[in-house]
Amino acid sequence: MNIRESLMRIMVIADKEWIQIRRDTRSLILSLFVPSMLVLLFGYALNVDVKNISIGVYDQDKGAFARSYVEKFAHTEYLRIEEYIKRYSDIDYLIDSGKIVMALVIPPDFEKSFRSGKPADVQVLVDGSDSTSATIATGYVKAITYEFNSALLSRELRKRGVSDIAFPVDVRSRIWYNPELESKNFIIPGLIVLILAIISALITSLTISREWERGTMETLITTPVRGFEVVLGKLVPYLFIGIFDVVVGLSIGYFAFGVPFKGNFAELCLISLLFLVGTSSLGILISAATRVQVLSVQIAIVATYLPSFILSNFIFPIRSMPFVIQGITYIVPAKYLITVLKAIALKGVGYSLLWTQIIFLTIFCLVVLALSVRKFKVVLPGK
Repeated sequence: MNIRESLMRIMVIADKEWIQIRRDTRSLILSLFVPSMLVLLFGYALNVDVKNISIGVYDQDKGAFARSYVEKFAHTEYLRIEEYIKRYSDIDYLIDSGKIVMALVIPPDFEKSFRSGKPADVQVLVDGSDSTSATIATGYVKAITYEFNSALLSRELRKRGVSDIAFPVDVRSRIWYNPELESKNFIIPGLIVLILAIISALITSLTISREWERGTMETLITTPVRGFEVVLGKLVPYLFIGIFDVVVGLSIGYFAFGVPFKGNFAELCLISLLFLVGTSSLGILISAATRVQVLSVQIAIVATYLPSFILSNFIFPIRSMPFVIQGITYIVPAKYLITVLKAIALKGVGYSLLWTQIIFLTIFCLVVLALSVRKFKVVLPGK
């Protein structure tokens, strides 16, 4: 086999595919502009920071001590006092209607219990239909109450002549890579990978099926082109489009959302290229197997969207999943690129610490590419 002639045939197929892309305005828009629009749209829409949780306060004590406690909840960005409840029976309606997520119930003897040295109990009623918000809201209440208790304890000890108060354990935390704990710093990288996975497989899922529906496959079969040359030739334009989407997505993350980028851009592009070869080959494999554009698109969306969203560690932590599901996540390429993107962009690490992800992406890339070539060879006998 003449390597030069093979490369020439690959480039001819690539040029032919690029002409098809330019003529198909919808595919061109889908591949070049839709990814950036989705990053912008979902980048603003997706936010897992739980703030401004609406709460109601039912203060039966109405004393100065109870008011000082309630005031602690009025000066935080995480909780917002929405209602001052007058009757206990109103709590059910307010939670059921969604006006409040949580209610604080202060008993009539709140200050009296404190003055007598007994625990001053507070009842917290939380809407558990949203377990995440409920858990975080309860944590906020505990943190504010702990701060309130610490201030009271310090004041009482000072009254008794103890001025130098030292707690047994002093925790001084320092958060690396995302000091403000902003969700956008891990949402945007994951979002870029998710969109890349869907778009790259979606647009390449039309390649082979389009040839069959337009009747040009028979002409292609009569040429001296080999199966792997067709697959590689059809991949080339979409790989350039994919790298363009990576650059645009990272630029939007950096300039529009302020997501930092501390690592080597060239390394990220090379690793992303592995991912794009794998997902684009998956689209070609689907296209060669179905030979129908509508069916190819449907299968491509199902095969990329749900696995990439649920099983990639993007939103849902893999370690919390059952052992069998954790095993399935090893065949999801988005899982590895998300890890790579976060590591390079947020931590500034290099490829020397990302060999596991690179190896798994390489395996996925080679396996899917080989399967797509083998499937395509069925229609090219002897080639």
